[in-house]
Amino acid sequence: MNIFAIIHCLNNPAKRIGVWLALPKLRIGDMVARVPIIQGGMGIGVSLSGLASAVANEGGVGVIATAAMGVLSTDNGLGYLEASIKVLREEIRKGREATKGILGVNIMVALTNFADMVKTSISEGIDVILSGAGLPLDLPKYLSKEVKTKLVPIISSAKAARIICKRWLSRYGMLPDAFVVEGPLAGGHLGFSSEQLDDPRYSLQAIIPEVVEAVSVFERENGVQIPIIAAGGIYTGADIFEFLKLGAAGVQMGTRFVATHECDADIEFKKSYIEAKEDDLIIIESPVGLPGRAIKNTFIENIRKGLKKPFKCPYHCITSCNCTDSPYCIAMALANAKNGKLKGGFAFAGKNAYRVDQIVSVSELMASLEDEFEKAASQTEG
Repeated sequence: MNIFAIIHCLNNPAKRIGVWLALPKLRIGDMVARVPIIQGGMGIGVSLSGLASAVANEGGVGVIATAAMGVLSTDNGLGYLEASIKVLREEIRKGREATKGILGVNIMVALTNFADMVKTSISEGIDVILSGAGLPLDLPKYLSKEVKTKLVPIISSAKAARIICKRWLSRYGMLPDAFVVEGPLAGGHLGFSSEQLDDPRYSLQAIIPEVVEAVSVFERENGVQIPIIAAGGIYTGADIFEFLKLGAAGVQMGTRFVATHECDADIEFKKSYIEAKEDDLIIIESPVGLPGRAIKNTFIENIRKGLKKPFKCPYHCITSCNCTDSPYCIAMALANAKNGKLKGGFAFAGKNAYRVDQIVSVSELMASLEDEFEKAASQTEG
């Protein structure tokens, strides 16, 4: 265990090795989740109010994904930007009606309507904003003193953590409430080059202690605690135990929540996880200029063969998307998949998606994770 992770644990009684007989609570400022699990934000429309509220009801942090929300609108009289705001507002309100637990939103920095999504989320009183796919360097500017929304950047390196901390301190006099640190085994768009994905120096096990070390400097100097949340490839309760030992305060999990009854995606989308084999999990080059992990299917194979899916971009949802030369619209492809139309798209998934073999309830999944965690903890104690 990295020495800085040990110090971090010793300074936080909830993280001292040997006290975990059950899943500990996750504290982000004055916000306390009963279990240290954040459900990953999965677009387009895979994690909406249905899944998010179910996770929140089980004591975790439920997250609504905001990417290309306008695509989900059934109001043809609205433009994409207006539709995105309307759908987000509706989903947050539906989530609030279904749970008294903690609700968050995932807002990609690369969204062309990033500001709209942030402002709408804050105005609806969302508990936490998680933001990655770029560095959210100006995210604090949207807060006012009376707003209690927590701000949690999603990063992939200690360098990114230092950059954000320094910028937020100098410009806004504040630090992030927490960091999600996403490793290369995650699903969807990845913050690594293709060469780094299999390099052990960039594994989540290597990155977490580095970020803990980097952030501990700002914690000591400013008298605050900035929890580190591990993400990417975390599958079992034993995995959760492993990363808490490395100094993380909690984990973010996306793939495990797809094959749940409450997940907002179509049953065919969920079945694609259950039917996937290990070699079906592949890296693709996304139109947005990043590598992404997805489940191989006919749509992806046709693209690789050079077959194009002609389209006229109706959204311009991602700033970095090369919609002029792209062989397909990724927003349309992901929306089709979410709706079960996998011939017209594909499913993003984490490296361990092939291990999913059944659809369960969120309650059952959370109970199994807690059981696995307790077993791993008791074995360590013994």
